[in-house]
Amino acid sequence: MIAPIGPDHILVVDDEPDIVALVAYHLAKAGFRVSTAANGQDALAIARQDRPALVVLDLMLPGLSGFDVLQQIRESKETREVAVIMLTARKEEPDRIRGLSLGADDYLTKPFSPQELVLRARAILRRAAAGGVSASAILRVGPMHIDRAAYRVTVDGTEIELTPTEFKLLVLLAERRGRVQARGHLLETVWDAAPDIQTRTVDMHIQRLRTKLGAAGELIETVRGFGYRLRAVQAGPI
Repeated sequence: MIAPIGPDHILVVDDEPDIVALVAYHLAKAGFRVSTAANGQDALAIARQDRPALVVLDLMLPGLSGFDVLQQIRESKETREVAVIMLTARKEEPDRIRGLSLGADDYLTKPFSPQELVLRARAILRRAAAGGVSASAILRVGPMHIDRAAYRVTVDGTEIELTPTEFKLLVLLAERRGRVQARGHLLETVWDAAPDIQTRTVDMHIQRLRTKLGAAGELIETVRGFGYRLRAVQAGPI
């Protein structure tokens, strides 16, 4: 039996003791329960056993890289729903895109503000908690059934595993199906980010969401120059 996710538990993974101590201090001060790991193998073991709500993951780790850890987190039944914030000293866009495409929920570039990390952690965990709040109805769009209370998505009866951010994004598009959602609005609503931030975060999450949904992903339409729209169709085959 898989243990439930600890809603206030955050795992910090970094091989630099000073950074671990700094991040752990600020997260604990903000009321979170914090575990730490200095390498990828230990991080995966803790994540599978304790199922934290969020992993703060450095990409440059000894042995298994942060990318390897992220991929295994997303592939494992025990941890695929755990949220992940990447920490990276690399400012190159390809690294950020690769991390987001593997399923990271957010990223911060070193050096970063511990206060900003705390704010982003809270925002991600709010999104995860919102999946089952005052939303007992099931949204039906084409072959997709989205159960907001149970945090569950099925396509033609097959369950689709989504990260907290992917689930929140899909719910927003489904609730406003047929209407175009601007990238800035999605950033502001799903990521709690300022709408003028220039980022490919939305595009990468849409791409990953389409891939996971299979044929149903074609219902998510790109509206050039504006954003995205989920086609309004009746429940049933596309």
